[in-house]
Amino acid sequence: MNLSDLRPPAGQKHVKKRVGRGMGSGHGKTSARGHKGQHAGTGFSQKRGFEGGQMPLHRRLPKRGFTNIFKKEYAIVNLKQLETLEGDTFTPESLIESGVIKKVYDGLKILGNGQLSRKITVRAHLFSKSAIEKIQQAGGAAEVIGAQQA
Repeated sequence: MNLSDLRPPAGQKHVKKRVGRGMGSGHGKTSARGHKGQHAGTGFSQKRGFEGGQMPLHRRLPKRGFTNIFKKEYAIVNLKQLETLEGDTFTPESLIESGVIKKVYDGLKILGNGQLSRKITVRAHLFSKSAIEKIQQAGGAAEVIGAQQA
C-alpha cells in the first residue's frame, strides 16, 4: 500500500454539475431550471417544509400536551450517595463543594434509595417519606430548609 494509491470508494465522489455552459453540455440555455415558473428565477429560495401550497406536514399533525411554566426542577441526591461521603452534616452548599450536585436549581431533594449505617444530619428543601424514615432510623435528623413556621 502506498499513500499515492489511496482513492475514495467508487461512486463516493461526484463531479459538480456545471450549468449554463452552452448547448453542447446538455445544461445550456435554461440551466436545467425549465421555462419561467417560480423555481426558474435567480435568487429563488423556499421556506423549509414548503409543500407547493399543500398544508405542510408540521401543520397537519395534531399538537399534543403543554409545557408547565411553573414546573420546579430539583437537584436530587440519594441516601446511598450520602453514605459514601465523609462528614455527618450535609447542606446544599457542602454537596456542591463535594461535587455531588452541580446546581441547586429550585431546591435540593433527598430520596430514600440506599441504606444508612451511620447517624447524619441533612438539611434540604424536600425529602421523600422513605428518606426521612431511613435517616431517623439511623438516629439522624432531616431538617427542611425554608419551611413555613406556624
